[in-house]
Amino acid sequence: MHVESHADAEGVEVVPQVHLQQGPAGTETSVQQFEIEPGAEVPEHDHPHEQAGYVASGTLTFLVDGEEIAVSAGDSYVVPGGEPHAAENRGDERVVGVDVFAPPRTDPDWAGEE
Repeated sequence: MHVESHADAEGVEVVPQVHLQQGPAGTETSVQQFEIEPGAEVPEHDHPHEQAGYVASGTLTFLVDGEEIAVSAGDSYVVPGGEPHAAENRGDERVVGVDVFAPPRTDPDWAGEE
């Protein structure tokens, strides 16, 4: 079993006011925490990994194939691998959540950026 403390991991601001923190990775999945400030946007992107997530606080609006999908605190979601998606925090509260990627996303494009 591998355990990592959120307090010990370093986060990266990948775009203004969007912070990602790489978590542990196993042979089949990896974990990432995110914090997205009010008004912040994650630009459209895609990756081969299936992305399952959980929003712990706030509301995150995903933009997928021309559709807007609001995901609120207590909701979870799945984005299929290869599907272009964007996200926006349109609310007044910071969005905090966790993503799980399969296969593991151990070397994302944003890793190591400052």
